Amino acid sequence: MPDSPDNAIRFVHENNPRFLAELSNFLKIPSISTDPDHQPDMLRAAEWLTENMRQVGLENIQIFKTKKHPIVFGEILNAGSQAPTILVYGHYDVQPAEPLDLWKTEPFSPAQIGDCLYARGASDMKGQIIATLKAVEAVLATSKLPVNIKFFFEGEEEIGSPSLDEFMENHKEMLSCDFVLNPDAGMVAAEIPTIVYALRGLAYFELRVFGPEHDLHSGIFGGVVHNPAQVLCDLISAMHDEHGRVMLPGFYDNVRDLSTEERLELSRLPIDEKYYQIKTGVSEIWGEDTYSPAERVGARPTLEVNGMLSGFTGKGSKTVIPSWAMAKISTRLVPDQNPDEVNQQLRSFLQTHAPKTVHWDLISFHGGPASISDRNLPATQALMNTLEKVWGSKPVFKREGGSIPVVASVKRILGVESVLSGFGLPDDNAHGPNEKLELVTWKRGIDALTYFIFNIFGNL
Repeated sequence: MPDSPDNAIRFVHENNPRFLAELSNFLKIPSISTDPDHQPDMLRAAEWLTENMRQVGLENIQIFKTKKHPIVFGEILNAGSQAPTILVYGHYDVQPAEPLDLWKTEPFSPAQIGDCLYARGASDMKGQIIATLKAVEAVLATSKLPVNIKFFFEGEEEIGSPSLDEFMENHKEMLSCDFVLNPDAGMVAAEIPTIVYALRGLAYFELRVFGPEHDLHSGIFGGVVHNPAQVLCDLISAMHDEHGRVMLPGFYDNVRDLSTEERLELSRLPIDEKYYQIKTGVSEIWGEDTYSPAERVGARPTLEVNGMLSGFTGKGSKTVIPSWAMAKISTRLVPDQNPDEVNQQLRSFLQTHAPKTVHWDLISFHGGPASISDRNLPATQALMNTLEKVWGSKPVFKREGGSIPVVASVKRILGVESVLSGFGLPDDNAHGPNEKLELVTWKRGIDALTYFIFNIFGNL
């Protein structure tokens, strides 16, 4: 039997100031994966991680080159072949900090204000990486580790993880495990421990509509030349009906129905209409009125316009019919939708609805399938027990509206399920200005992960 976790928890509490200082040093590195100018910072962040992993006590620590940014690996396998093996996933890259003028503090100069730490990457997800590493450190420093643990950190998550699948295909034995612990999810609220068991997939597009060869005088040609901007607006408007349903042909054919039990579990989530009104500032929410807000954002597919561009957008006026118009469109998918099939559905819609007065081009960008895990997995039950121990209340299960592509990849390539944890909050402003990490919740998270390492022994 494993040792008592009491000494490890005591070690965590005594060393929380050091843990915070290490996180702050990590956050100072602007590891922005999408910007080529930050290539040296990406390597610096990977090297920082390897040094911290050595201090924790991990072994076989390696940096693997990819076509873009390094992957970092480390492990500790002293528990023996009969003990379960956990593979911890994380990403050390962050989003760009722009717009800089909206930050109240410097994005890469971590600043503690009250109980929050402000910096780019604090919540998504450097704070979560440090939480898992420090939980392992606490156990190694005070007792025998009852499980085998491997760590696997990539630097390309924020740009679609282009190197991830190939790396996993080529390193299956190194990454072999019983399950993946992925702390890139979050909580519904600071006092409500949360387990995410499903993630929506993604299919992303750019739609361009072309009309005349060049911009035209709207007085001379208005009324005889179909305006591409108007056509684009008409097409986008037709992509939904008045109830918020997506009108692409066959879009809902493979969408799983929610069971009565699952709808009951999702009804426990405190994210009703009022919640979204407060969080977003809108006067009324929108969408399929036969589904609750929690069901709409996690269990139903969507189509959203992410940006539009056409014609003259400068100061003052310029009377033109633009020669082209463009929209960025994303679809969030649920099991068992396929991004390639959605691509064809959108093309079929355009072929049917686009007028002959224009021509169009549809570019398909990155995407990935949705994922869903069994809520009764032993590892998930172990996490549920540890969260309840730390927070004093039963966790809620949540379908997350966003996408974490690695979850589907590890299931397909490594053949294992993921347990999704994480201690970020909805108002942490991940990807936005003034990203923060609530430190009280983060410290509780380290406690929970420490207990989890001990608790998993009796559940696998």
